[in-house]
Amino acid sequence: MLLLVGAALAAPTFGITVVWQAQLDEQVDEQLRREADKLRRFAKTAREPSTGRPFPDAASLLTAFMTVNLPSRDETFFSIVDGHADRRSPNQAPARLDRDEAVVARLSQVRGTEIGWLDSAAGKVRYGVVPVRVTGDRHDVRLVVLEFRDRQLREERQVGQMILVTGGGALVCAGLASWLVAGRVLAPIRLVRQTAEQIGESDLTRRLTVSGTDDVAALAHTFNHMLDRLEGAFTTQRRFLDEVAHELRTPITVVRGHLELMDEGEEERAETRALLVDELDRMSRIVEDLLLLAKAERPDFLASGETNLTDLVVDVVAKARALGDRHWRVAHVAEAVVLVDGQRLTQALMQLAANAVRHTRDSDLVEVGSLVREGRVVLWVRDSGPGVGPEDRERIFGRFTQAGRVVSSDPSSTGIGLGLAIVLEIAQAHGGTAWVEEAAGGGARFVIDLPAHFPLQRGHHEPDTHRGGRGEDCRLRRTRSAHQRLRHFRGR
Repeated sequence: MLLLVGAALAAPTFGITVVWQAQLDEQVDEQLRREADKLRRFAKTAREPSTGRPFPDAASLLTAFMTVNLPSRDETFFSIVDGHADRRSPNQAPARLDRDEAVVARLSQVRGTEIGWLDSAAGKVRYGVVPVRVTGDRHDVRLVVLEFRDRQLREERQVGQMILVTGGGALVCAGLASWLVAGRVLAPIRLVRQTAEQIGESDLTRRLTVSGTDDVAALAHTFNHMLDRLEGAFTTQRRFLDEVAHELRTPITVVRGHLELMDEGEEERAETRALLVDELDRMSRIVEDLLLLAKAERPDFLASGETNLTDLVVDVVAKARALGDRHWRVAHVAEAVVLVDGQRLTQALMQLAANAVRHTRDSDLVEVGSLVREGRVVLWVRDSGPGVGPEDRERIFGRFTQAGRVVSSDPSSTGIGLGLAIVLEIAQAHGGTAWVEEAAGGGARFVIDLPAHFPLQRGHHEPDTHRGGRGEDCRLRRTRSAHQRLRHFRGR
């Protein structure tokens, strides 16, 4: 890159020097022609100072001309009379060509006016020869004008060299500065590359330490965020696989052991078949719950929409009645429509209802309620069972974790410790949380707390344009139906 920039700097400098040289050659030729014109004008008007008459010979005419017409810098005149140098201008010439017999002999043989080049110790010299004749004078007299072109070009060359040197120095300084700046700018990028090379599937904990607010720092922060997401995904995958392997190992061992011990008796085969089917059902539940927990990490886990909290609570109680013979009751309900995933919340409340059934007996109380307060939606399931000890209230929301004793008479109701974990994942996916607390009067109260997001309010008189004006009527009919079922559950 620096070589390219250097070439780009040298090329214009060389071009400028060539242009200056061509322009200087034109100026030198023009100067020679002007000197010849001056000589012609002088010859027409010049007179001897003593007599006032025209000069009697060409030699005295040239002597008078060189006396009154002084040459410019890097320029000199001399005259040739009959092949010999005669007079020269009084200035100091860079090279005394009038003393060079070969040059004098060459210029003496020129016929007519001529412009040409000579070599000298001072470099290239541009000469002009002008023959001078006076009536009655038979001598061969001529004026020689010398322009030391290389001396004149030396200044331009010095300027070009100065440009080249200063430009080269500036280029070196710019190169060093660019190298230092580029090194500092690209250091985070090199760090990103080195970190990426060192990161493997088994180690995703490395992060970049970058300070600043520029684009490179933003790139490093984005890279760190990407590593956070990758580490989370790998951790979730590894935990999922570990949990699946841990939880499925036991039923697989049970199924294999009974298959190996199965004998030929019809009654034994029926008992073994029933046991194996039960284990396979349990394995199926485990797989479904684990897949649900794995899906909770995905952004499409929720499908939020308008959900009426009254409908939600009443529907959950109606569905939960099939889980066991309990005293099911609807507690306080919030008559509000919020933006949530109604199906996921129904799933979470059903998990809590199933958990309440496992920890209560027939005819014990299980109630479901909801309310909206201070911008939050609170849903709960309360039971009159033995409750949850303070030491277990946080632990039981972990995966494959159980606490307390199951008091239900149905041995098949024993869970595998994933239900409350699913409830917590659903709450967190909504931006909320879940916990358990001691209920008033004894028992446990499981709470789901979510931020309240309300849809745009529409006037009751406004028809639903997407349903041909019948959307509001349908909503009112659903609300009346929910209130009827609510009165039914409260009346029980």
